[in-house]
Amino acid sequence: MPILLEEDNNINLPKMYKVKQSFNKDKLDDIEGTIKLEINKDEIKSKIKIGQKVAVAVGSRGIKNISKIVKSVVDEIKFAGAEPFIVSAMGSHGSGTEEGQREILNGYGITEESMGVKIITKIDVVEIGKTKKGITVYFDKTSFEADLIVPINRVKLHTDFVSDIQSGICKMLVIGLGNHKGCTSIHEEDFDCFGELLKEAATMIMEKVNVGFGVAIVENAYDQTALIKAIHSENLIEEEIKLVKIAKQNMPTLMIPDIDILIVQEIGKNISGAGFDPNILGKSYILNEFVLDVPKIKRMILLDITEESHGNGIGLGIFDIITKKVFDQLDYESIYTNGIAVKCIDDCKIPLIAEDEYEALKIAIKILRKADKENLKIVKIKNTLQLEYIEISEALLNDVLNNERLTLINT
Repeated sequence: MPILLEEDNNINLPKMYKVKQSFNKDKLDDIEGTIKLEINKDEIKSKIKIGQKVAVAVGSRGIKNISKIVKSVVDEIKFAGAEPFIVSAMGSHGSGTEEGQREILNGYGITEESMGVKIITKIDVVEIGKTKKGITVYFDKTSFEADLIVPINRVKLHTDFVSDIQSGICKMLVIGLGNHKGCTSIHEEDFDCFGELLKEAATMIMEKVNVGFGVAIVENAYDQTALIKAIHSENLIEEEIKLVKIAKQNMPTLMIPDIDILIVQEIGKNISGAGFDPNILGKSYILNEFVLDVPKIKRMILLDITEESHGNGIGLGIFDIITKKVFDQLDYESIYTNGIAVKCIDDCKIPLIAEDEYEALKIAIKILRKADKENLKIVKIKNTLQLEYIEISEALLNDVLNNERLTLINT
Protein backbone atom coordinates (compact mmCIF):
# COMPACT_ATOMS: atom_id res chain seq x y z
CA MET A 1 0.00 0.00 0.00
CA PRO A 2 1.14 3.62 -0.52
CA ILE A 3 3.40 5.06 2.18
CA LEU A 4 2.52 8.47 3.58
CA LEU A 5 4.72 10.80 5.56
CA GLU A 6 3.99 11.36 9.23
CA GLU A 7 2.70 14.86 8.57
CA ASP A 8 0.30 13.48 5.95
CA ASN A 9 -1.25 11.16 8.51
CA ASN A 10 -1.56 14.00 11.00
CA ILE A 11 -3.82 16.10 8.79
CA ASN A 12 -7.12 16.76 10.55
CA LEU A 13 -10.02 15.65 8.40
CA PRO A 14 -12.96 18.08 8.29
CA LYS A 15 -16.29 17.37 9.93
CA MET A 16 -18.90 16.08 7.49
CA TYR A 17 -22.55 17.17 7.38
CA LYS A 18 -25.54 15.37 5.88
CA VAL A 19 -27.45 17.39 3.29
CA LYS A 20 -30.71 16.75 1.45
CA GLN A 21 -31.02 17.71 -2.23
CA SER A 22 -34.58 18.32 -3.44
CA PHE A 23 -35.82 17.32 -6.90
CA ASN A 24 -39.16 16.81 -8.67
CA LYS A 25 -40.87 13.86 -6.96
CA ASP A 26 -43.58 13.00 -9.51
CA LYS A 27 -43.83 9.22 -9.78
CA LEU A 28 -46.08 6.48 -11.11
CA ASP A 29 -47.88 4.57 -8.35
CA ASP A 30 -49.85 1.93 -10.31
CA ILE A 31 -47.28 0.06 -12.41
CA GLU A 32 -49.46 -2.90 -13.37
CA GLY A 33 -52.53 -0.77 -14.07
CA THR A 34 -50.58 1.62 -16.29
CA ILE A 35 -49.07 -1.21 -18.32
CA LYS A 36 -52.51 -2.78 -18.76
CA LEU A 37 -53.91 0.49 -20.10
CA GLU A 38 -50.90 1.10 -22.35
CA ILE A 39 -50.88 -2.35 -23.96
CA ASN A 40 -54.64 -2.31 -24.40
CA LYS A 41 -54.50 0.86 -26.49
CA ASP A 42 -55.98 -0.04 -29.90
CA GLU A 43 -52.80 0.67 -31.87
CA ILE A 44 -50.76 -1.49 -29.49
CA LYS A 45 -53.08 -4.41 -28.85
CA SER A 46 -53.73 -4.79 -32.59
CA LYS A 47 -50.07 -5.77 -33.01
CA ILE A 48 -50.48 -8.88 -30.83
CA LYS A 49 -52.02 -11.91 -32.59
CA ILE A 50 -53.26 -15.15 -31.05
CA GLY A 51 -50.57 -17.84 -31.05
CA GLN A 52 -47.66 -15.50 -31.88
CA LYS A 53 -44.24 -16.24 -30.41
CA VAL A 54 -43.33 -12.91 -28.83
CA ALA A 55 -39.74 -12.07 -27.83
CA VAL A 56 -39.77 -9.66 -24.88
CA ALA A 57 -36.33 -8.03 -24.78
CA VAL A 58 -34.82 -7.12 -21.39
CA GLY A 59 -31.43 -5.47 -20.78
CA SER A 60 -28.78 -5.22 -18.10
CA ARG A 61 -29.70 -1.89 -16.51
CA GLY A 62 -30.81 -1.63 -12.89
CA ILE A 63 -34.20 -0.15 -13.73
CA LYS A 64 -36.53 0.47 -10.81
CA ASN A 65 -39.42 -2.03 -10.72
CA ILE A 66 -37.95 -3.86 -13.73
CA SER A 67 -39.13 -7.32 -12.67
CA LYS A 68 -42.65 -6.02 -11.99
CA ILE A 69 -42.70 -4.19 -15.33
CA VAL A 70 -41.48 -7.20 -17.30
CA LYS A 71 -43.93 -9.55 -15.55
CA SER A 72 -46.84 -7.19 -16.27
CA VAL A 73 -45.91 -6.91 -19.95
CA VAL A 74 -45.55 -10.68 -20.23
CA ASP A 75 -48.92 -11.25 -18.55
CA GLU A 76 -50.70 -8.79 -20.86
CA ILE A 77 -49.24 -10.48 -23.94
CA LYS A 78 -50.38 -13.84 -22.59
CA PHE A 79 -53.85 -12.43 -21.93
CA ALA A 80 -54.03 -11.30 -25.56
CA GLY A 81 -53.52 -14.91 -26.63
CA ALA A 82 -49.88 -14.83 -27.69
CA GLU A 83 -46.96 -16.85 -26.33
CA PRO A 84 -44.26 -14.57 -24.87
CA PHE A 85 -40.72 -15.49 -23.89
CA ILE A 86 -37.88 -13.31 -22.62
CA VAL A 87 -34.62 -12.63 -24.46
CA SER A 88 -31.53 -10.89 -23.11
CA ALA A 89 -30.74 -7.61 -24.88
CA MET A 90 -27.52 -6.32 -23.37
CA GLY A 91 -24.85 -6.22 -26.06
CA SER A 92 -21.46 -7.10 -24.57
CA HIS A 93 -22.56 -7.01 -20.92
CA GLY A 94 -22.33 -10.15 -18.83
CA SER A 95 -19.00 -10.81 -20.62
CA GLY A 96 -21.06 -11.17 -23.80
CA THR A 97 -21.89 -14.77 -22.85
CA GLU A 98 -25.12 -16.71 -22.47
CA GLU A 99 -24.32 -17.62 -18.87
CA GLY A 100 -23.24 -14.10 -17.90
CA GLN A 101 -26.36 -12.49 -19.30
CA ARG A 102 -28.66 -15.01 -17.62
CA GLU A 103 -26.90 -14.29 -14.33
CA ILE A 104 -27.60 -10.57 -14.72
CA LEU A 105 -31.30 -11.19 -15.40
CA ASN A 106 -31.49 -13.54 -12.43
CA GLY A 107 -29.98 -10.81 -10.26
CA TYR A 108 -32.91 -8.56 -11.11
CA GLY A 109 -35.43 -11.25 -10.17
CA ILE A 110 -36.14 -12.08 -13.80
CA THR A 111 -36.16 -15.88 -13.76
CA GLU A 112 -38.26 -18.46 -15.55
CA GLU A 113 -39.97 -19.26 -12.26
CA SER A 114 -40.88 -15.67 -11.40
CA MET A 115 -41.87 -14.64 -14.93
CA GLY A 116 -43.68 -17.86 -15.84
CA VAL A 117 -42.10 -17.99 -19.31
CA LYS A 118 -38.94 -19.29 -20.92
CA ILE A 119 -35.81 -17.09 -20.86
CA ILE A 120 -33.34 -17.33 -23.76
CA THR A 121 -29.92 -15.69 -23.55
CA LYS A 122 -28.28 -17.05 -26.69
CA ILE A 123 -25.89 -14.66 -28.44
CA ASP A 124 -26.16 -15.84 -32.06
CA VAL A 125 -26.91 -13.04 -34.52
CA VAL A 126 -28.06 -12.52 -38.10
CA GLU A 127 -26.83 -9.74 -40.38
CA ILE A 128 -29.49 -7.12 -41.07
CA GLY A 129 -27.51 -4.98 -43.51
CA LYS A 130 -25.05 -2.11 -43.71
CA THR A 131 -25.48 1.56 -42.93
CA LYS A 132 -24.67 4.31 -45.40
CA LYS A 133 -21.16 4.44 -43.91
CA GLY A 134 -20.72 0.68 -44.29
CA ILE A 135 -21.21 -0.34 -40.66
CA THR A 136 -22.74 -3.80 -40.37
CA VAL A 137 -25.92 -4.08 -38.30
CA TYR A 138 -26.51 -7.39 -36.53
CA PHE A 139 -29.58 -8.65 -34.67
CA ASP A 140 -30.26 -11.38 -32.14
CA LYS A 141 -31.11 -14.60 -34.05
CA THR A 142 -33.67 -15.84 -31.54
CA SER A 143 -35.58 -12.54 -31.70
CA PHE A 144 -35.25 -12.39 -35.48
CA GLU A 145 -37.05 -15.73 -35.71
CA ALA A 146 -39.88 -14.67 -33.37
CA ASP A 147 -43.24 -13.52 -34.71
CA LEU A 148 -43.14 -10.28 -32.74
CA ILE A 149 -40.55 -8.36 -30.71
CA VAL A 150 -41.30 -6.15 -27.71
CA PRO A 151 -38.25 -4.33 -26.26
CA ILE A 152 -38.49 -2.90 -22.73
CA ASN A 153 -36.01 -0.22 -21.71
CA ARG A 154 -35.48 2.99 -19.76
CA VAL A 155 -35.10 6.20 -21.75
CA LYS A 156 -32.39 8.50 -20.39
CA LEU A 157 -29.40 10.61 -21.32
CA HIS A 158 -26.53 8.53 -22.68
CA THR A 159 -23.15 8.45 -20.99
CA ASP A 160 -21.07 8.76 -24.16
CA PHE A 161 -22.82 11.08 -26.62
CA VAL A 162 -25.34 13.91 -26.94
CA SER A 163 -28.16 13.74 -29.48
CA ASP A 164 -31.93 14.12 -29.74
CA ILE A 165 -32.12 10.34 -29.29
CA GLN A 166 -29.93 8.70 -26.67
CA SER A 167 -30.37 5.65 -24.43
CA GLY A 168 -33.67 3.84 -24.84
CA ILE A 169 -35.66 1.51 -27.11
CA CYS A 170 -33.74 2.30 -30.30
CA LYS A 171 -30.41 1.70 -28.59
CA MET A 172 -31.70 -1.63 -27.27
CA LEU A 173 -32.74 -2.69 -30.78
CA VAL A 174 -29.39 -1.74 -32.29
CA ILE A 175 -26.87 -2.55 -29.54
CA GLY A 176 -28.66 -4.60 -26.89
CA LEU A 177 -30.18 -7.01 -29.42
CA GLY A 178 -27.03 -6.86 -31.51
CA ASN A 179 -25.38 -8.94 -28.78
CA HIS A 180 -21.59 -8.85 -28.45
CA LYS A 181 -20.94 -8.92 -32.19
CA GLY A 182 -23.44 -6.20 -33.01
CA CYS A 183 -22.35 -4.01 -30.13
CA THR A 184 -18.74 -4.17 -31.30
CA SER A 185 -19.70 -3.39 -34.90
CA ILE A 186 -21.87 -0.38 -34.06
CA HIS A 187 -19.14 1.13 -31.90
CA GLU A 188 -16.99 1.53 -35.02
CA GLU A 189 -18.85 4.81 -35.42
CA ASP A 190 -17.55 7.99 -33.83
CA PHE A 191 -19.67 9.10 -30.87
CA ASP A 192 -20.21 12.50 -32.49
CA CYS A 193 -22.46 10.74 -35.03
CA PHE A 194 -23.91 8.06 -32.76
CA GLY A 195 -27.43 9.45 -32.43
CA GLU A 196 -27.95 9.49 -36.20
CA LEU A 197 -26.46 6.01 -36.47
CA LEU A 198 -28.94 4.66 -33.91
CA LYS A 199 -31.86 6.13 -35.84
CA GLU A 200 -30.61 4.74 -39.15
CA ALA A 201 -29.84 1.27 -37.78
CA ALA A 202 -33.09 1.06 -35.78
CA THR A 203 -35.04 1.96 -38.93
CA MET A 204 -33.22 -0.79 -40.83
CA ILE A 205 -34.05 -3.31 -38.12
CA MET A 206 -37.74 -2.35 -38.00
CA GLU A 207 -37.95 -2.80 -41.77
CA LYS A 208 -36.59 -6.36 -41.52
CA VAL A 209 -38.14 -7.71 -38.31
CA ASN A 210 -41.56 -7.35 -36.69
CA VAL A 211 -40.96 -4.94 -33.82
CA GLY A 212 -44.53 -4.54 -32.63
CA PHE A 213 -44.05 -1.89 -30.00
CA GLY A 214 -41.61 -0.80 -27.32
CA VAL A 215 -42.27 -0.28 -23.63
CA ALA A 216 -40.43 2.87 -22.59
CA ILE A 217 -39.71 3.79 -18.97
CA VAL A 218 -38.70 7.18 -17.61
CA GLU A 219 -37.51 7.58 -14.02
CA ASN A 220 -37.46 10.60 -11.76
CA ALA A 221 -34.44 11.97 -9.91
CA TYR A 222 -35.10 9.60 -7.00
CA ASP A 223 -34.64 6.47 -9.13
CA GLN A 224 -38.42 5.90 -9.11
CA THR A 225 -40.69 5.03 -12.03
CA ALA A 226 -42.17 8.28 -13.32
CA LEU A 227 -43.65 7.20 -16.66
CA ILE A 228 -44.33 4.04 -18.67
CA LYS A 229 -45.44 4.25 -22.28
CA ALA A 230 -46.10 1.63 -24.96
CA ILE A 231 -44.96 3.06 -28.30
CA HIS A 232 -46.03 1.72 -31.70
CA SER A 233 -43.00 0.91 -33.84
CA GLU A 234 -44.12 3.35 -36.56
CA ASN A 235 -43.77 6.23 -34.09
CA LEU A 236 -40.84 4.87 -32.09
CA ILE A 237 -38.12 7.34 -33.05
CA GLU A 238 -40.39 10.39 -32.93
CA GLU A 239 -41.81 9.46 -29.51
CA GLU A 240 -38.45 8.51 -28.05
CA ILE A 241 -37.07 11.94 -28.94
CA LYS A 242 -39.88 13.44 -26.84
CA LEU A 243 -39.15 11.11 -23.95
CA VAL A 244 -35.43 12.03 -23.95
CA LYS A 245 -36.47 15.64 -23.23
CA ILE A 246 -38.64 14.48 -20.31
CA ALA A 247 -35.83 12.27 -18.99
CA LYS A 248 -33.41 15.18 -19.10
CA GLN A 249 -35.79 17.33 -17.01
CA ASN A 250 -36.02 14.48 -14.47
CA MET A 251 -32.28 13.96 -14.07
CA PRO A 252 -30.75 14.60 -10.64
CA THR A 253 -27.68 16.81 -10.32
CA LEU A 254 -24.94 17.32 -7.77
CA MET A 255 -25.66 20.86 -6.60
CA ILE A 256 -22.24 21.65 -5.10
CA PRO A 257 -20.40 23.59 -7.84
CA ASP A 258 -16.78 23.35 -6.66
CA ILE A 259 -15.36 20.18 -5.05
CA ASP A 260 -11.80 19.37 -3.99
CA ILE A 261 -12.44 15.68 -3.36
CA LEU A 262 -15.48 13.62 -4.33
CA ILE A 263 -15.95 10.27 -2.58
CA VAL A 264 -18.22 7.87 -4.48
CA GLN A 265 -19.35 4.87 -2.46
CA GLU A 266 -20.11 2.66 -5.46
CA ILE A 267 -20.29 2.30 -9.23
CA GLY A 268 -21.88 -0.49 -11.26
CA LYS A 269 -23.56 -1.52 -14.50
CA ASN A 270 -26.93 -1.43 -12.75
CA ILE A 271 -26.30 2.26 -12.04
CA SER A 272 -25.10 3.29 -15.51
CA GLY A 273 -23.48 1.84 -18.60
CA ALA A 274 -20.33 3.71 -17.66
CA GLY A 275 -20.55 2.52 -14.03
CA PHE A 276 -21.44 6.08 -13.03
CA ASP A 277 -23.28 8.78 -14.96
CA PRO A 278 -20.82 11.27 -16.54
CA ASN A 279 -23.75 13.65 -17.10
CA ILE A 280 -23.84 14.14 -13.32
CA LEU A 281 -20.16 14.22 -12.41
CA GLY A 282 -18.92 15.94 -15.56
CA LYS A 283 -16.13 13.38 -15.94
CA SER A 284 -15.67 11.23 -19.06
CA TYR A 285 -13.07 9.94 -21.49
CA ILE A 286 -15.65 10.06 -24.30
CA LEU A 287 -18.38 12.61 -23.62
CA ASN A 288 -17.23 16.07 -24.71
CA GLU A 289 -20.43 17.96 -23.91
CA PHE A 290 -22.47 17.95 -20.71
CA VAL A 291 -26.07 19.12 -21.01
CA LEU A 292 -26.66 19.31 -17.25
CA ASP A 293 -24.98 21.58 -14.70
CA VAL A 294 -21.93 19.66 -13.49
CA PRO A 295 -19.51 20.45 -10.65
CA LYS A 296 -15.79 21.12 -10.94
CA ILE A 297 -14.08 18.19 -9.22
CA LYS A 298 -10.33 18.03 -8.58
CA ARG A 299 -9.94 14.45 -7.30
CA MET A 300 -12.23 11.40 -7.06
CA ILE A 301 -12.19 8.35 -4.78
CA LEU A 302 -14.11 5.09 -5.35
CA LEU A 303 -14.95 2.77 -2.43
CA ASP A 304 -16.95 -0.15 -3.87
CA ILE A 305 -18.66 -1.90 -6.81
CA THR A 306 -22.31 -2.90 -6.62
CA GLU A 307 -23.13 -6.56 -6.16
CA GLU A 308 -25.44 -6.39 -9.20
CA SER A 309 -22.48 -5.43 -11.42
CA HIS A 310 -20.91 -8.89 -10.90
CA GLY A 311 -17.36 -7.52 -10.81
CA ASN A 312 -17.74 -5.35 -13.90
CA GLY A 313 -15.93 -2.25 -12.65
CA ILE A 314 -16.02 -0.43 -15.99
CA GLY A 315 -15.65 3.28 -15.27
CA LEU A 316 -13.12 2.90 -12.47
CA GLY A 317 -10.47 4.35 -14.78
CA ILE A 318 -11.88 7.86 -14.37
CA PHE A 319 -11.14 7.81 -10.62
CA ASP A 320 -7.85 8.85 -9.06
CA ILE A 321 -7.89 6.41 -6.14
CA ILE A 322 -9.78 3.18 -5.41
CA THR A 323 -9.82 1.00 -2.31
CA LYS A 324 -8.44 -2.52 -2.09
CA LYS A 325 -12.07 -3.64 -1.71
CA VAL A 326 -12.78 -2.43 -5.24
CA PHE A 327 -9.65 -4.05 -6.64
CA ASP A 328 -10.40 -7.42 -5.05
CA GLN A 329 -13.84 -7.58 -6.74
CA LEU A 330 -12.76 -6.86 -10.30
CA ASP A 331 -13.80 -9.33 -13.02
CA TYR A 332 -11.31 -8.49 -15.75
CA GLU A 333 -13.00 -10.57 -18.44
CA SER A 334 -16.24 -8.69 -17.93
CA ILE A 335 -14.55 -5.27 -17.75
CA TYR A 336 -12.30 -5.83 -20.75
CA THR A 337 -15.11 -7.32 -22.88
CA ASN A 338 -17.15 -4.22 -22.19
CA GLY A 339 -14.30 -1.72 -22.67
CA ILE A 340 -13.02 -3.28 -25.89
CA ALA A 341 -16.53 -3.57 -27.37
CA VAL A 342 -17.21 0.16 -26.90
CA LYS A 343 -13.59 1.02 -27.82
CA CYS A 344 -12.84 2.89 -24.61
CA ILE A 345 -10.20 1.01 -22.66
CA ASP A 346 -9.39 4.12 -20.60
CA ASP A 347 -12.44 3.22 -18.52
CA CYS A 348 -10.71 -0.09 -17.65
CA LYS A 349 -7.53 1.43 -16.19
CA ILE A 350 -6.65 0.59 -12.60
CA PRO A 351 -6.13 3.74 -10.46
CA LEU A 352 -3.92 4.03 -7.39
CA ILE A 353 -5.06 1.52 -4.75
CA ALA A 354 -5.48 2.50 -1.08
CA GLU A 355 -6.10 0.20 1.84
CA ASP A 356 -9.40 1.82 2.81
CA GLU A 357 -11.41 5.05 2.66
CA TYR A 358 -9.31 6.72 5.35
CA GLU A 359 -6.04 6.12 3.53
CA ALA A 360 -7.60 7.06 0.18
CA LEU A 361 -8.71 10.40 1.59
CA LYS A 362 -5.28 11.14 3.07
CA ILE A 363 -3.66 10.41 -0.30
CA ALA A 364 -6.19 12.55 -2.16
CA ILE A 365 -5.47 15.47 0.16
CA LYS A 366 -1.72 15.06 -0.31
CA ILE A 367 -1.92 15.15 -4.11
CA LEU A 368 -4.23 18.17 -4.28
CA ARG A 369 -2.62 21.20 -5.86
CA LYS A 370 -3.52 24.79 -5.02
CA ALA A 371 -6.22 23.77 -2.56
CA ASP A 372 -6.89 25.35 0.81
CA LYS A 373 -6.12 22.33 2.95
CA GLU A 374 -7.45 24.04 6.06
CA ASN A 375 -10.85 24.41 4.37
CA LEU A 376 -11.19 21.34 2.20
CA LYS A 377 -14.28 21.01 0.03
CA ILE A 378 -15.16 17.32 0.31
CA VAL A 379 -18.39 15.69 -0.91
CA LYS A 380 -19.48 12.09 -0.47
CA ILE A 381 -22.29 10.43 -2.47
CA LYS A 382 -23.66 6.89 -2.60
CA ASN A 383 -23.78 6.70 -6.42
CA THR A 384 -25.03 8.79 -9.34
CA LEU A 385 -28.53 7.34 -9.14
CA GLN A 386 -29.16 8.13 -5.47
CA LEU A 387 -28.43 11.79 -4.90
CA GLU A 388 -31.16 12.85 -2.50
CA TYR A 389 -28.76 12.67 0.46
CA ILE A 390 -25.10 13.64 0.25
CA GLU A 391 -22.40 14.52 2.76
CA ILE A 392 -20.37 17.73 2.65
CA SER A 393 -17.46 19.17 4.61
CA GLU A 394 -17.75 22.31 6.72
CA ALA A 395 -16.21 24.52 4.03
CA LEU A 396 -19.28 23.90 1.85
CA LEU A 397 -21.94 24.96 4.34
CA ASN A 398 -22.40 28.32 2.62
CA ASP A 399 -23.34 26.50 -0.59
CA VAL A 400 -26.18 24.87 1.32
CA LEU A 401 -27.35 28.10 2.95
CA ASN A 402 -27.41 29.85 -0.44
CA ASN A 403 -29.42 27.17 -2.27
CA GLU A 404 -33.12 26.71 -1.42
CA ARG A 405 -33.01 23.18 -2.88
CA LEU A 406 -30.38 22.12 -0.32
CA THR A 407 -31.25 21.40 3.34
CA LEU A 408 -28.82 20.75 6.15
CA ILE A 409 -29.95 17.61 8.01
CA ASN A 410 -27.53 17.61 10.96
CA THR A 411 -25.31 20.24 12.58
